[in-house]
Amino acid sequence: RFLLAMLEREGLQPAPPASSATLLRRVSFDLTGLPPTPAALDAFERDPSSYAEVVEGLLASTAFAERWAGHWLDVARFAESSGGGRSLMFPDAWRYRDYVIDAVDRDVPFDRFVLEQLAGDLLPAGTDAERNRNRIATGFLLLGPTNYEQQDKELLRLDVIDEQIDTVGRAFLGQTFGCARCHDHKFDPVTAEDYYALAGIFASTNVLTPGNVSGWTTAELEGPVAERWRAHQAQVEGLEAELARLVQGTPKAQSTKVIDTTGLPGLILDDGAATLIGEWLHSTSVAGYLDAGYLHDKDLAKGENSATWTPNVPAAGRYDVRLAYTPGSNRATNVPVTIEHLGGRETLRVDQRQPPRLAGAFVSLGTFDLAPGMETVVTVATTGTNGHVIVDGLWLLPAGEVPEGEQALLENSVEAEAVRVKLEELKQGAPPAPGQAMVAAERADPIDEPYHFRGAARDLGDPVPRRAPGFCAPASPAIAADVSGRFELAQWILDPSNPLTARVRVNRIWSRLFGTGLVRTADNFGAMGERPSHPELLDWLAQRHLRGGWSTKALVRDLVLSRAYRMAVQTPPQQDPDNRLLSVYPLRRLDADALRDAMLCVSDELDRRRGGSSITKVTQYDYNYAHSTLRRSVYVPRFRNSVLDVFAEFDGPNPNMVTGRRGESQVPTQALLLMNSPWVRARAEAAARRVLEQPRAARLEHAFELVLSRGPLKSERGILDALQACDDLEEWTRTLHALLASIDFRYLQ
Repeated sequence: RFLLAMLEREGLQPAPPASSATLLRRVSFDLTGLPPTPAALDAFERDPSSYAEVVEGLLASTAFAERWAGHWLDVARFAESSGGGRSLMFPDAWRYRDYVIDAVDRDVPFDRFVLEQLAGDLLPAGTDAERNRNRIATGFLLLGPTNYEQQDKELLRLDVIDEQIDTVGRAFLGQTFGCARCHDHKFDPVTAEDYYALAGIFASTNVLTPGNVSGWTTAELEGPVAERWRAHQAQVEGLEAELARLVQGTPKAQSTKVIDTTGLPGLILDDGAATLIGEWLHSTSVAGYLDAGYLHDKDLAKGENSATWTPNVPAAGRYDVRLAYTPGSNRATNVPVTIEHLGGRETLRVDQRQPPRLAGAFVSLGTFDLAPGMETVVTVATTGTNGHVIVDGLWLLPAGEVPEGEQALLENSVEAEAVRVKLEELKQGAPPAPGQAMVAAERADPIDEPYHFRGAARDLGDPVPRRAPGFCAPASPAIAADVSGRFELAQWILDPSNPLTARVRVNRIWSRLFGTGLVRTADNFGAMGERPSHPELLDWLAQRHLRGGWSTKALVRDLVLSRAYRMAVQTPPQQDPDNRLLSVYPLRRLDADALRDAMLCVSDELDRRRGGSSITKVTQYDYNYAHSTLRRSVYVPRFRNSVLDVFAEFDGPNPNMVTGRRGESQVPTQALLLMNSPWVRARAEAAARRVLEQPRAARLEHAFELVLSRGPLKSERGILDALQACDDLEEWTRTLHALLASIDFRYLQ
């Protein structure tokens, strides 16, 4: 009625209703981002009066939640990498995306949705799930473009705050607060003091972690998984403490430079008593050796070097044969040591990366029967070893003789080994780790940010008390000294007397359904923004939205059921060439997300899995990421430096800024991409295979219904009738490719 009144004043009439097929395709794409199926088309054309029921079904679908969550992600400048510097990946950003999808699906009132994103960590929660959801929502404050490699940490802090202020202003109020960082706003009644009053709120909110390369704040999510993980961690920590107690006081090879063997029973030989073959290097680099140093093979000439001791055994009997070496991370783990004894010859392997525990330098090779005069030989070889081989000394200790303090050590070692085994089993059976989320948190000591002259990091004036801006009603709520003020800022934004929030919200929803907003500058309601085409309608919709409990689905339902939405596409009248009075429904191009998803629907390849991370390989940086997913576009990893070509060419959102309304360019590279992209060609071939499964007489009709949601026109049928009897995959692929590249496919009528 608002539209009609203005049309009648200008002597104009609204366009007639759109055809049933056109209307169903329009509302299906607008509400779900997906085309209607041929079966849905057939059912609706038989009963167009079921339109309201069709709308209810679309609103209740998961596809609606995914589609309209994507609209908010544009506003939230959502991305899964930081941009700036080397563009670090955000491996947990997907949780915020899933939070938004869930909120749209549940039709969370928009005022609650805003409150959660600005201050979710401050809200009471009755369950772990609600607490997690509230905290994940605050990821909104962390998702902006940030150069975490910035070495001037004060400048980094101020830049992050600036980005948050600008995003909050544009996203919720359609205001360019960021312009007031250096001086009073040149066009709108926002002062630099307003800016720094807001800056104190975000300066009192933790989102950065310190480091040469800074990071972002995260938190562990609550719930049964986290409880099981914490219980498991407590068990692990308990066993680790027990193990530390058992080995406490154990001599370490590195504890002294030279190991004192004075007074030890038995026979001890240094490396100088060994017969060497090959080239060995003397060293004292690693502490814990016998006498004047040790030998190593330089990790070269494997198999050509060996060291052999032929000790003069003092008396017949059983001996514990022990080997000395200095451990290290570059040592061999498989050093072959051969012992010739009365019972024969035995070769075993020693891991020289493990610290030797006996007398601070030795490990036991076992007990063997030895006698004087026999050819007792102990040989350390290098054959097949995987690191440096160390030769330091040999100790023959008569069995039964235990050096002072070693008995307790041995007993502890046995018990410690049992604890080690139990600890390893516990670690192998670890439950899944709890999820991490990007979250904001209160600073322990909230501050008022000082005034920064000309926005400079270190040219400071007096602190500005934290508050909401003063340029419009309502008055700022009082902010206590011990809180950041984010909750109070959200209250001010959502106050029913605030003239901006509801108008900005309904204007964005209108623009998603009619191609442009009642205010065309969706993110700027200031003096430099465009005046609304229908101010009374904008106000009425805003009040209706407030009275309707801020329900997104209710407002969308009202708009798509209106006669204005159901009009046909026609050429605008000469009196209104830009169609600002909306006498005809505007011709609109599918956005990049819907275009890609529609191709996957046509080819029957769309992966409809919901939620979760879709990054196939998490790396430190996002450069040269290989996109391969066939999931819906809302789940395609959204990086700031690696963008799908279809998003780049068809005006995908710039994740570095708030995007309340995407552009709609018409450039040659768009048609060229559809004609030449191997990805588009592959979808056409898959769709052709699908068409060839149909009876010959139905193939052409089915192909057009799949791609264009209509049957072929008479002229099109005349050109393509010969295809009905054709079974050639290549011919059908070319036909489906032509349809996918056509104007009729990529435009909504």
